[in-house]
Amino acid sequence: MKEKFLMAGSTALHIADSGKGEKCVVLLHGYLESMYVWEDFLPLLTPHYRVITVDIPGHGISEVKGEVHTMEMVAEVLRDMLDELGIERVTMVGHSMGGYVSLAFCAAYPERLDGVVLLSSSPNPDTDVKRENRRREIALVRAGKKDVLARVAPEAGFAEQNRRRLQPYIDDLVEQVHITEDEGIVALLGGMIERKDQNEMLKNSPVRQLFILGKKDSYIPVEAAEEFIAKNPQAQVVWLEESGHMGFIEQPKECAQALIDFVG
Repeated sequence: MKEKFLMAGSTALHIADSGKGEKCVVLLHGYLESMYVWEDFLPLLTPHYRVITVDIPGHGISEVKGEVHTMEMVAEVLRDMLDELGIERVTMVGHSMGGYVSLAFCAAYPERLDGVVLLSSSPNPDTDVKRENRRREIALVRAGKKDVLARVAPEAGFAEQNRRRLQPYIDDLVEQVHITEDEGIVALLGGMIERKDQNEMLKNSPVRQLFILGKKDSYIPVEAAEEFIAKNPQAQVVWLEESGHMGFIEQPKECAQALIDFVG
């Protein structure tokens, strides 16, 4: 993977590109992560495809652009990235928040997609409770207390049974929270609060769809996932039986195989 900065429209974007492969897969990380979260997962995909990872603007070392980063704004940056790289079509794989970006991209630029994958993510908008929780997180970050997020969020992403085994990954994610710019966290929280219900868009989209979900995900419980699966019979579904919210780390081989089967 070759790391570089490029200008995606007016946004300085940090990416890594494996450079080889007939088909291209773009991996989008989740909230409080960066593109490095995919590091150990990449070797399972790069023999098959050209793979691009991205620091979503506001996270990692990509640029922060204003007070709110809507999912639509990030999708536009990704379109500009593909234009800059001369790539016509990709399969976009979005983990958690990255899934919300993938949905916005699917709504705006379906002609650029061979497929869209929601990895531990949901087409539902935030509930009122979730919006209020995000506003609380914004207040914490603005008060200089993002260490509270670092203490809770990384560990909660993993199924309880996997936490001890995967403690080094949890430690890395804690460190990622600490080095993420406060302004970027606030901007993306604001964007997630504003995001739309994408169920109807997905149902009517010509783009192929896959949901990869963890049976032990505390953020997207099985009952909640089954509800949006029922609304989207057109989507393929793969369950990771022993995973929480971080299936590509908890069950990497099974997760990669689901992607390979889907992308072809």
